[in-house]
Amino acid sequence: MRVRARGLTFDVFRGGPAGGGTVLLLHGFPQNSRQWAAVQPALWTAGLQTIAIDQRGYSPGARPDAVEAYRTVEAADDAAAVLDELGLAEVHVIGHDWGSLVAWQLAVRHPERVRTLTAVSVPHPAALWQALTDDADQQDRFSYAELFRETERAAGILLADDQRRLRRMFSGSGLGPEGIERYVAPMREPGALLAALRWYAAMAEPDYLGVGPVAVPTTYVWSDGDLAMGRTAAEACADWVKADYRFVELAGVTHWIPDQAPIALAEAALDRIAPAALPCADGARQRAEDQTGAVAGSSQKT
Repeated sequence: MRVRARGLTFDVFRGGPAGGGTVLLLHGFPQNSRQWAAVQPALWTAGLQTIAIDQRGYSPGARPDAVEAYRTVEAADDAAAVLDELGLAEVHVIGHDWGSLVAWQLAVRHPERVRTLTAVSVPHPAALWQALTDDADQQDRFSYAELFRETERAAGILLADDQRRLRRMFSGSGLGPEGIERYVAPMREPGALLAALRWYAAMAEPDYLGVGPVAVPTTYVWSDGDLAMGRTAAEACADWVKADYRFVELAGVTHWIPDQAPIALAEAALDRIAPAALPCADGARQRAEDQTGAVAGSSQKT
């Protein structure tokens, strides 16, 4: 369905049963709401409804031209406005990559709307920015962002040669050609990749170091095979949560956690969303594994 909010039109995908709580799903770059396809079944079977948004730049009706329109604070306010339009007072939130940064902002700017937060891959904005300032390893890992901030040049490079470099970003994800194509195809639409890259161009220190501590129950899921996010920022994330906090580390998994380790991610999210109140959660996990296949090589630290 399409939801009109803040003068923009967002593609929004609603699934699962109503009445048992709602999970807001926020995707990252260069993906879209379909990145949650293998995570959602476990949430649905646990009695949870999901709301997945194609965020600004990704929904064709939500592609403003100005770079500053792609600040994460704007995307967080988009999410709150979409919830208003859907009549949802509060939700559980799961965000990956840029969606994680939006989720952190949402939890700080609109804490009354966020029951729990599960942030995936990208830590609290202040932890990330501090690592980008002080940690040579994180600086090296994030060096690709300098190109991405040159939006027109980066779009040309990523779309050249049948999107070869864009496809190569998903190396190690476990996605086959068809799985990669579901993310690449929308980026071929006129202006789509350029808009998505504006998120990088809009990066500014106040939107990171200016984000205060989160006061909602939070789980941060990080994978030790993530080429973009290093351990320094991941472990510093704990300093920015002033509520119950869990750090879940997945071993042998790349940055593309929702695609590569959907069951492990769903389990971490369900653990955060209080499975004691969801008596079918254990059965949901088993049925989801039967559908999607168990993920090998993952471990947890809390």
